[in-house]
Amino acid sequence: MLSFFRKIGHTLYRIWFYVLVTVPILLFFPLLLVSTLSEKWYRQFFWLARNLWAAPILYGMGCFPKITREGKMEKGKSYMLVANHTSMLDIMMMLRVSKNPFVFVGKKELVKIPLFGFFYKRVCIMVDREDSGSRTGVYIRAKRRLGQGLSICIFPEGGVPEEHILLDEFKDGAFKMTIAHKIPVVPITFYDNKKRFSFTFFSGGPGKVRAKVLPFFETDKLVEEDKPKLREAVRTVILNELKADLGQ
Repeated sequence: MLSFFRKIGHTLYRIWFYVLVTVPILLFFPLLLVSTLSEKWYRQFFWLARNLWAAPILYGMGCFPKITREGKMEKGKSYMLVANHTSMLDIMMMLRVSKNPFVFVGKKELVKIPLFGFFYKRVCIMVDREDSGSRTGVYIRAKRRLGQGLSICIFPEGGVPEEHILLDEFKDGAFKMTIAHKIPVVPITFYDNKKRFSFTFFSGGPGKVRAKVLPFFETDKLVEEDKPKLREAVRTVILNELKADLGQ
């Protein structure tokens, strides 16, 4: 009987999440739409998404952000933001972590989500991981966005790994891009998002969601051949944080 009521609670929690995702979009639809009509208005869109969408979702779910910083991003400077990927909350948490406007690079399948997908395809850089031509297009669009003074965010695991995997292997894309454009890599660790809202349906619940901005990796002196070393160094600092949190 207790298991039955827990399943009911988890189901209601899931439904509430999608209500919170949808309601701010409906309430602020005109503002959001106008802010996507031109790339030069992206900073206004980012502010709306960060403060009027991400914040209500997190706090409305009872997921209270606690962000610590060992590195500080300078206003007006471009960065490559990378983090472990375990939950839909990662998107909202990333928006709360960075006040510097950034553009997500993500899989095209998210376009299928009602309402969210409408804005996702207008403001994010979509990639079809099965199409090499799509990956080339990502670099072109990212270069343009970096030229506008924005940052880029990529979850370098290339998707959400199976839940028993603490941190999957990293793909090359983010590190190839950051070396090419000589921008710092900002490693970020999300500790609790999987616990709060994983992709297992009957799981999750309110509580704090911690994130740590780790020391940056400078890339101004790196070349293409340094890509594997940079990739593994960034992965190692994120993995060590996750292990330390688990007492491993």
